Amino acid sequence: MTETAPLRARAEIDLAALRANVRTLRAHAPGAAFMAVVKADAYGHGMVPCARAAVEAGATWVGAATPEEALALRAAGIRGRLMCWLWTPGGPWREGVEADLDMSVSGLWALREVSAAARAAGRTARIQLKADTGLGRNGCMPADWPELVSQAMQAEAEGLVRVTGLWSHFACADEPGHPSIAAQLALFREMVAAAEERGIRPEVRHIANSPGTLTLPETHFDLVRPGIAMYGISPSPEVGTPEEFGLRPVMRLSASLALVKHAPGGHGVSYGHHYVTPGETTLGLVPVGYGDGIPRHASGTGPVLVGGKLRTVAGRIAMDQFVVDLGGDEPAVGTEAVLFGPGDRGEPTAEDWAQAAGTIAYEIVTRIGSRVPRVYVNE
Repeated sequence: MTETAPLRARAEIDLAALRANVRTLRAHAPGAAFMAVVKADAYGHGMVPCARAAVEAGATWVGAATPEEALALRAAGIRGRLMCWLWTPGGPWREGVEADLDMSVSGLWALREVSAAARAAGRTARIQLKADTGLGRNGCMPADWPELVSQAMQAEAEGLVRVTGLWSHFACADEPGHPSIAAQLALFREMVAAAEERGIRPEVRHIANSPGTLTLPETHFDLVRPGIAMYGISPSPEVGTPEEFGLRPVMRLSASLALVKHAPGGHGVSYGHHYVTPGETTLGLVPVGYGDGIPRHASGTGPVLVGGKLRTVAGRIAMDQFVVDLGGDEPAVGTEAVLFGPGDRGEPTAEDWAQAAGTIAYEIVTRIGSRVPRVYVNE
């Protein structure tokens, strides 16, 4: 949505910031193609608008986790190269073939299913073989790699598939100097070489995520896959802030105070009375809660900017609302309470909320729920 009428809450998405972030990230890997990762509703920012903005800024690929996400992007008119990687047995393989998706294959079961779908559709499927180089999650183990490559070559010879890529994913790229980085990179090179020796001719080889794109140029290969960094959040806060990386946070989350009232000293606030007013004060009611994705773990610690002053969540965050102690100030009902944003106007950032909740900023933005409308600016 684009209207500016007062709302209970709003997540303002600055698409100009997103486009600028894409350009900045592209400059870090000028020799590689760029995949804009928009999984999980673009990390909470809105999958389709963010995909369009990223493509406008020069992204040559779009990446999604699930086939349902990828098919929704196609239905919304996102053209060009579109990859998805989290498949389960019985997934919509034929729809993926017919939508010209690049589909990741990590095991023989997936190769069999996508080959059958290609045969039924009468079209060649585009697939990418994923190697488990040490993350221990999705991907083919090194011991099983020769057979997967061999069977993929057979399916390619039959015209059922075209192996367009070889890829993997880092476990600790956000921890510079971690020994697993060099180990995974070396194993990836070995597994790529083994596949190419068998005759695989991939269009792209890729392993670099956001931290790899920003800090590990030796990992760029043919394509980079920035995710969280595209939304202006640092993948490695201990290494650099968004500003230091040349990025700007894209989401600004705010709500309108639903109530301002006087309270005496000794008054309990919210469930469990974990906060009791230390003296006569005013309380402000912020009408968002964990039902909107505000982390309950930030009860008593989450920062909020109200009337130009930083406040802290008073007591427990409830499903739909939480309270801030305004310390005697009396802002009007409807005054904006800013939970997080870029941080350059005194407001907290998503990283501040991550610290308050004991998590990572990825989770803070991704968990903001559908009850909070996304309002797009600078479209």
